[in-house]
Amino acid sequence: MDPSPILPLTEVEALARRAHATQTDKAGRPYTEHLQAVADGVRARGGSQEQIAAAWLHDSVEDDALTEDWLREAPLPPRTKAIVLALTKRPGESMEAYAGRILATPGARLVKEADLAHNADPARLAVLDETTRARLAAKYAVMRALLGVRGEPLR
Repeated sequence: MDPSPILPLTEVEALARRAHATQTDKAGRPYTEHLQAVADGVRARGGSQEQIAAAWLHDSVEDDALTEDWLREAPLPPRTKAIVLALTKRPGESMEAYAGRILATPGARLVKEADLAHNADPARLAVLDETTRARLAAKYAVMRALLGVRGEPLR
């Protein structure tokens, strides 16, 4: 029996765009711009097709755009599913536990690095109020340190 076909990357992108279509980021921009930036960042860092697919879906379960049950049954490579689940922060989870799961999942660190790079982009943070900007910058710096991502975020 042949395994079910895997969704092509173009369909994963379209699915992610539909799932997040009504969402905006903290600055009021369409959330799909963030997904595009993370996918582009993974591609620029030499990521695989599985990692690029995970980049498109990295916030889908955490943001309730798609369910964890959907992800488990989706026609996606096991590695893509594992990366998405690794990047799904759990309620009440410590940053250390979250970072540990990312580091323990092959391919997840690269996707999180691209996510952090876009989240911490100074141009993106500049439109936020000072309190939010400072809080997020500190949070992203801690996560970069926990993951061993050195220096300033790449763009």
